[in-house]
Amino acid sequence: QVQLVESGGGLVQPGGSLRLSCRSSVSISSFYRTAWYRQAPGKQREAVAQIEGKDTINYLDSVKGRFTISRDNAESTLYLQMDKLKPEDTAVYYCRAERGSIWWGQGTQVTVSS
Repeated sequence: QVQLVESGGGLVQPGGSLRLSCRSSVSISSFYRTAWYRQAPGKQREAVAQIEGKDTINYLDSVKGRFTISRDNAESTLYLQMDKLKPEDTAVYYCRAERGSIWWGQGTQVTVSS
């Protein structure tokens, strides 16, 4: 059974950084698409960054140049490095993995506030 467990969220000041981790119970490289999504209060869940296939990476326009998605196959872990954080990045961040079926992590809260 596939389980995805996120960690690394927290409270950070504007301009700060956080790194989110998503540990998979099965080989992360077995998934066709792995991604980070986020959902802010009162808003729809949106895709922030994704890795498709071996190395095709896409980002939400508002995070380009600030966020970096990466994957460590040996550790079966997906990462999201978030720099220059803004208050509008505040949301619950979810890890998503797809290979036919889709699995989600439980989410981790990121709050950007002074």
